[in-house]
Amino acid sequence: MQIGSISIKNNLVVAPMAGVTDRPFRQLCKKFGAGMAVSEMVTSNSLLYGSEKTLRRANHEGEVDPISVQIAGADPKMMAEAAQFNVDHGAQIIDINMGCPAKKICNVMAGSALLKDEPLVQKILSSVVKSVDVPVTLKIRTGWDTKNRNAIEIAKIAEDIGIKALAIHGRTRACLYMGDAEYDTIAEVKQSVRIPVIANGDITSPEKAKFVLDYTGVDGVMIGRAAQGKPWIFREIDHYLKTGKHLDNPSTYEIKNITIAHVKELYDFYGENAGLKIARKHISWYTKGLKNSANFRHYMNTIETIDAQIKTIEDYFNFLSIESPYIKYEEEMLVA
Repeated sequence: MQIGSISIKNNLVVAPMAGVTDRPFRQLCKKFGAGMAVSEMVTSNSLLYGSEKTLRRANHEGEVDPISVQIAGADPKMMAEAAQFNVDHGAQIIDINMGCPAKKICNVMAGSALLKDEPLVQKILSSVVKSVDVPVTLKIRTGWDTKNRNAIEIAKIAEDIGIKALAIHGRTRACLYMGDAEYDTIAEVKQSVRIPVIANGDITSPEKAKFVLDYTGVDGVMIGRAAQGKPWIFREIDHYLKTGKHLDNPSTYEIKNITIAHVKELYDFYGENAGLKIARKHISWYTKGLKNSANFRHYMNTIETIDAQIKTIEDYFNFLSIESPYIKYEEEMLVA
């Protein structure tokens, strides 16, 4: 897939997720086959550029190319400044967030709230595209609500201004993450523009990825929640798209090592105290649906040292490996 001047090795993209797609997680997904991983949303508020959180989010040291950073805001000038700031700190692609449905974002007329104001969308996109010499991409939803789906209009505005690729989540802002994603609007957008279109929403398996690609005709798929605790989903999808066959489940030993390596990266990136706490949610995702995992997760949340955290992970996966060398998910958890 080609995004402006940048070539992506395949058409599998990690969705930007607040509190999830930090540098350690992006690196891990790229290691398992994602062609691109978009960063957590970075505010356009210049007053926050010096904050520890913003500087950490702009830290791309050692990250595999391409480096895509998502910015959010409602002021064209501030968005342009945010784009410049992130390019100066290593961003090779700037992604504009007009898809986030969170109240705290929409209440300041940013994220998917902008879909209500097409003239402002045009001003923001134009301001950002003119401000940087790297490709600019856009993430949107299908519209504000089911009666106001304007993704086609937004896509045409974006293409005319010079946006190089468009990612679309198959729900409206009003839908949040409820119900099923719909792909008809995404297919219509793909027919309406010439730039690459990337489909997002409910892509949870290799079969679903192939279905969405075939049904919509899009250029790529973007995967978010399904990669939480399962970053190897990109390896599985890539293999399935190329061969039509499924890979075996990862071994218990491999997942143990992935989990431990990931939490150690979190300790290094955030510091031991914050890293230990942030690691808990990732450990919970890695173990969801596995035998006796509810008790394990409950105990994990009481642990206060990194040595104890790592030892508990080792002990749990060693316990699982006695039963099977390959990971086994309990059926009812898969359905959930």
